[in-house]
Amino acid sequence: MSKTNIDPVTLEILWTRLVSAVDEAAAAFVRTSFSTLVREANDFAVVLTDAQGRSLAQSSMSIPSFIGTLPATVKHFLAKFPPETLKPGDVLITNDPWKGTGHIHDISVAVPIFRDGALIAFAAVTSHMPDIGGQLRNSGIREIFEEGLQIPFLKLVSAGEVNETLVAMIRQNVRVPEQTMGDVWGEVAACRMLETRLRDLLDEAGIPLDALGHEIRTRSEAAMRAAIRDLPDGDYPYRLEHDGFEERIVIQNNVQVRGDAVHIDYTGSSAQLPRSVNVVPIYTFSYTAFGVKALLSPGTPNNEGSFQPVSTSAPEGTILNPKYPAASGARGMIGHLLPVAFMGALADVLPDKVMAPGSANSSFTISGETEGRRYAAVNFLNAGQGATASRPGQSTLSFPANLGNTPIEVMENEAPIRILHRKVRRESGGEGRHRGGDGLALAFEFCGETPATVSFLMTRIKSAPPGLHGGGEGKIGSLKLNGEPVDPAKHWTLTQGDRVEMETSGGGGFGAA
Repeated sequence: MSKTNIDPVTLEILWTRLVSAVDEAAAAFVRTSFSTLVREANDFAVVLTDAQGRSLAQSSMSIPSFIGTLPATVKHFLAKFPPETLKPGDVLITNDPWKGTGHIHDISVAVPIFRDGALIAFAAVTSHMPDIGGQLRNSGIREIFEEGLQIPFLKLVSAGEVNETLVAMIRQNVRVPEQTMGDVWGEVAACRMLETRLRDLLDEAGIPLDALGHEIRTRSEAAMRAAIRDLPDGDYPYRLEHDGFEERIVIQNNVQVRGDAVHIDYTGSSAQLPRSVNVVPIYTFSYTAFGVKALLSPGTPNNEGSFQPVSTSAPEGTILNPKYPAASGARGMIGHLLPVAFMGALADVLPDKVMAPGSANSSFTISGETEGRRYAAVNFLNAGQGATASRPGQSTLSFPANLGNTPIEVMENEAPIRILHRKVRRESGGEGRHRGGDGLALAFEFCGETPATVSFLMTRIKSAPPGLHGGGEGKIGSLKLNGEPVDPAKHWTLTQGDRVEMETSGGGGFGAA
């Protein structure tokens, strides 16, 4: 069967089986993982690529940013380890922000898949780790060296032999080594599962993976290019402001539509900061491309072809293209705005499809010792999302990150805290023909006998999410310790009886009321 004559029915069956294989690998990761970041927050992705690192399919519950970053990471692995240097039984590993997921808190692994002695594919997984050492993650960290352990492009396993030196190095540098290495080995197990399922599929189908991949990519690329062609050629600028430190952070984009391709230029955005909100190019592209696809062709399968017509650029030294050793642990605070910034640029062209800006998820990380064990717990709180022309904004939802609100039972089990309340912030969304979604209010009391360190990522506590087409802005969020407002860019010590109150912001409204 040639690369161009797989019939549509066969293609759909094989595509569905590929996704099922990746989903089964994702389920294996959830079952074998040690941390709640995988089981509860869904902060991971599993991707299958071809031998060149071009994505073919990803797990259904993947984080959107990882869909774009993980295949790029596989390509970087190939640049470091050319095919002739790879062997069955190899496992590759890194957490390099510029070539991984944008910050060191995610560890990515990839396993080369061979068939009849030839490299045919990669199974790859990335996941937010329960800890990576360094300071607890917040927006105030000033350079990458403060953020934790950096893992260059290495082999965790070489031809079946574990790199025990690397394992010991990772374990020595993190607060909860059992959880962290447990999740890493869970990633490896997921890759092995995907390797097995892919071999079974190819044995039954009798179709080379190259032929199947060619059909998947070319059809997806054609669909995306057709969607872009429906837009009028032109330049569409948009400016979005967000919480800053001394000054507001500015995202300035110019969406350039030319025929069947679109380029997003971020010239005019803020300079990089000595804070951890910087967004490296791999993450800038990934969430921009997700915004393009979500708006223009949401039904097209996610793979390399879907993103071929999209490109991005940002001047070096700016917040969307920082220079090393910039900190980027809180890159989601800015990166999560890129999809709605793209939509804002096309608000007049596609008024019935765009969404008003909302807020990224917030989080708190708490670390200490209790009952003879060390803990490092990361907990997510979602916020209100923007309204559209057809409906109100979603409340307490994570867009575009797809993260889950950490369950109360998990919060209380992982750290010595007692949840006082968790509730929807009613009417915190912006007014309009359709209201913005409401944020979340959470309060907890620290119950530990030994003091703990806590850090926060709080978005939209200074600048409210704006509305679109006459809609009102959402209410800003807040952070209080024992009733007093505190700076989320700092680390805080909790002692027994201390109370924390967090409120996430509401989303922008759509249309005049």
